[in-house]
Amino acid sequence: MTFLEESVSEFIAFFETRKQTIRNFPGCESLQLWQDTTHKNICFTHSVWRSPADLDHYRFSEFFKDTWRQAKLLFADKAEAWSLDVIVQ
Repeated sequence: MTFLEESVSEFIAFFETRKQTIRNFPGCESLQLWQDTTHKNICFTHSVWRSPADLDHYRFSEFFKDTWRQAKLLFADKAEAWSLDVIVQ
């Protein structure tokens, strides 16, 4: 997610208020917020879900819709998302 420069700290504070609820969703095994070391207005959430169904349950929840609605107000560019499989551990 690419944020407006002046909105980064606001997003981090907002994420802090939401992270525990996300972590408590059924199937969420981990959740982290990462920040680019050079471009401080670029952040990534990294979450691990037990199954695609668990992730979908979260993504279609009212909580996610509300979270996304509020976060989008802080974006400088369109967000991207990927679902990935571990191939080497």
